[in-house]
Amino acid sequence: MSDTSFQNIALNQQLLSNIESLGYKSMTPIQAESLPAILDGIDVIGQAKTGSGKTAAFGLGILQKLDAKNFNVQSLVLCPTRELAEQVAEDIRTLARTLANIKVAVVCGGIPKKIQTASLANGVHIVIGTPGRVEEHLEQGTLELAQLETLVLDEADRMLDMGFQPSIDAIADYLPKQRQNLLFSATFPESIESIASRLMLKPKHVKIESDHLDSDISQNFYKIQDDSQRLSATRLLLLENRPDSTVIFCNTKKEVKEIAGELRKFGFSVLPLHGDLDQIDRDQALIQFANKSISILVATDVAGRGLDIEALDLVINYHTASDPETHVHRIGRTGRAGNQGLACSLYSDKEVFKIKRLGEHLGFKIEAHKLPDLALLKQPSFKAPMATLQISGGKKNKVRPGDIVGTLTNHPDINGDDIGKIKVAANWSYVAVRRNHVDSALRHLSQEKIKGRKYKIKRIS
Repeated sequence: MSDTSFQNIALNQQLLSNIESLGYKSMTPIQAESLPAILDGIDVIGQAKTGSGKTAAFGLGILQKLDAKNFNVQSLVLCPTRELAEQVAEDIRTLARTLANIKVAVVCGGIPKKIQTASLANGVHIVIGTPGRVEEHLEQGTLELAQLETLVLDEADRMLDMGFQPSIDAIADYLPKQRQNLLFSATFPESIESIASRLMLKPKHVKIESDHLDSDISQNFYKIQDDSQRLSATRLLLLENRPDSTVIFCNTKKEVKEIAGELRKFGFSVLPLHGDLDQIDRDQALIQFANKSISILVATDVAGRGLDIEALDLVINYHTASDPETHVHRIGRTGRAGNQGLACSLYSDKEVFKIKRLGEHLGFKIEAHKLPDLALLKQPSFKAPMATLQISGGKKNKVRPGDIVGTLTNHPDINGDDIGKIKVAANWSYVAVRRNHVDSALRHLSQEKIKGRKYKIKRIS
């Protein structure tokens, strides 16, 4: 039996059986280093990149000691964004599927507060939410944390970047002093040390060194003459590689909006992702990107945190990241799960000092690559392979993915291979269809019934 086998740690048999059925062969480094301490009730600071398996680490720790018969909030997980909170909730529900009657509630902005209040009033074991909305419920008395046993701060660095420290401090005043504290962060700035010192008691610090220097990620650096060359350099990299999925990281919201707008003018399938977006626009952008209806997201570091995108082909650093750990975190979104990834970084003379510091951090001398031939700019841009249709019915209407597939494949020209990812939300559903069939699919779904009922259909990409 491997030293990293889940069988070697003190998990109950129901959780172990579920882990095995989910195909988890062994613990990831962050799980192997942090989970034993979490199960022992020790405060833990875990520093590891996104996608390292940290959710399972704290999720298994929460579930191991949870008392299912006690319908009071026993664990609170704070996340920087609604998307990450919903992803964490989904992951914990999956880990808990062999346990009877475990109640998990998501408490975030963008969801009507009265729905959350009703859910909390019915008894909940685990609350996962964003600091601002959790603080509101505490102030209004609709959330009670007197019996809390575990507090988790997930993506703590980005919560602080987004200005949530006052809310976190306010939430802490409502918590019992005797509790376990778990803090996970991709980077460890001074602000993290400060909040850890206030909330935690003799924490164990687990740091998993990033493995982005392996063969799964190729890193190319390109020196540009000035800022005016950045856009054309970005276009060249996109046209040369023609990736299905790219994230372009910018340092400011203003740059995100400008770059996304310029790339759209050149015909690329692109959307911006920044803090000024309405929740529904952000949700739809992420859905379209995940289902390959949009091939490019332009994002800030804060907005980009919590992205759960599989098999990301390319990351472009439009500007050099503010610090080496942020760079490592950015490029860590590609080359996951054994897939080959590519990270391309642009820098000017003004950023050479950052590049030297980054090279020291990465352990190699960074040398500039030659940009692709300018003749590429004469080529047409490429479109994302899929397009997205929005259906005005969701889980509340008992719509299931199979119902959508069944209706679509009733069309003589549409088969299962033409249908991509399907996302069924509470009141809406989204289905990706190959771009060359999307008009037929739109007409067909508008005319036909889904599970005996007609719905409004709209193309959103």
